Amino acid sequence: MSEISATEASKRFADLLDAVEHRGETFTVVRRGRAVATIAPARRGTGADLRRILAEHPPDDQWADELDELRRFAGDAAAADPWND
Repeated sequence: MSEISATEASKRFADLLDAVEHRGETFTVVRRGRAVATIAPARRGTGADLRRILAEHPPDDQWADELDELRRFAGDAAAADPWND
């Protein structure tokens, strides 16, 4: 994993993305001597990964209640899909 300053990352962003996409490189972006971000290849999952995770972590008895509580907290979903104008 390479470190790069925020200023340099800003100047060379397209190059960073090329290195991540084509060579699988990972970068730590540093600002004022402190790591503030990581730029890395996106994780790709499959249906098999999801099935494995669900099998390893089945819902417990309170799952439905917690989901209802979360829905009440989050409010109603938008009637239209905001990504399909």
